[in-house]
Amino acid sequence: MRFIQLASVLRRGAVAAGIAMLAATALAAGPKVYVGNFKDNTISVVDIDAAKVVATVPVAAGPDGIVVSADGKSVFVSGSSASSLSVIDAGKDSVGKTIEVGSGPQGLALRPDGKQVLVAVNGADRVAFIDVASGAVADTVPVPKPHTIAIKPDGSQAYVSSQQPGSFAVAIVDMATHKVSGAIALDKPPRDLEFSPDGKRLYLTLAGAPAVQVVDAVANKIVAQIATGVSPHIAQHFASLAQGVVVVQGPGELQFFDPATNAVARSIAVGKQPHWVDITPDGKRLVVSNEGGNSISIVDPASGQSQTVDVGNAPRKVAMQHASSAGHADMGGGVKVSIANFAFVPGPTTITAGQSVTWRNDDGAPHGVAFQDKAPGAPLLLPGEQFSRRFDKPGSYEYVCSVHAYMTGVVVVKPEPARQL
Repeated sequence: MRFIQLASVLRRGAVAAGIAMLAATALAAGPKVYVGNFKDNTISVVDIDAAKVVATVPVAAGPDGIVVSADGKSVFVSGSSASSLSVIDAGKDSVGKTIEVGSGPQGLALRPDGKQVLVAVNGADRVAFIDVASGAVADTVPVPKPHTIAIKPDGSQAYVSSQQPGSFAVAIVDMATHKVSGAIALDKPPRDLEFSPDGKRLYLTLAGAPAVQVVDAVANKIVAQIATGVSPHIAQHFASLAQGVVVVQGPGELQFFDPATNAVARSIAVGKQPHWVDITPDGKRLVVSNEGGNSISIVDPASGQSQTVDVGNAPRKVAMQHASSAGHADMGGGVKVSIANFAFVPGPTTITAGQSVTWRNDDGAPHGVAFQDKAPGAPLLLPGEQFSRRFDKPGSYEYVCSVHAYMTGVVVVKPEPARQL
């Protein structure tokens, strides 16, 4: 009997130790990147710091576009061989909702205010506006054969690559009226398009063109090219990097270009047939999907070194989780907002009356906080600096970056719960 009791105690101790180890692992987990495995119909969830797959999530067939909500809680995945979006609960890493949008949804884009996801519904010749909070289709705009979408940092316009045979173009959608307001005619099918951080330039790739097209987003015309070699797929200038980057499929490279001269300065070898790129929240690593190598490359731009992580079959899009909750509780009963990659993360933040919000500049550029209600803010926050404000009255408090007016956020203050006597 004593032996049985001792064994029971040991088992309970082992279980407790295992639970403690799991908890410690969860607390130590690094930022996650979501990788769409096109031929597996799955998403690989990769812990970047640990450099390993921590979950595999079945999604709608042909996962193509991926975006993460501003608060980091939801991951939207388009099923290009289906008619729906799969919405992954990032806390559980499982699909919590499916949204029907029409045949062949491809590229996705998140509005800067975080309230809507735009979907290029290729088979239905339209762009759909999805309400992030409810998951409902709020509106649609006719665009022939839409493929990818980029939204200006100020949220005023969406640029949509239109692959209609015989009339290739970039369609320009007015975000206030939800109507097509113009177009840029092209002689080749457009692939991807991304805005510079200031919204003045659009980096556009074309099928069969060995160069990135640089578009003046005010005049809406091509003004320069970045010579890359065979099959550039996505060109992106992340705000936290001085140089822009291009994923070039032919040579299997990540190339770095000077935005001022449009000249390629250097390159780093990645995997076979690279497809997409995103940046970690700290701005120090780049994640490239290697469609032909069934892997991702985690690249350190400073050293030029990279690390390979095997994922699923034919990985295409990758999307970093830049926030993990709608505000992180601190010991003072408030929440924290990170300023990273020229955005407030999260943009919408909900607290209870009497709590405070602390903004920390985790970016490489100076920022600030200016409130619409004219309350004192922080005109300038250098990297690493922070500012706090306590909110005692319920309401909605909108704010902008005092240095970059297109960066917006809102603090929603709810009444303090009634105390039980």
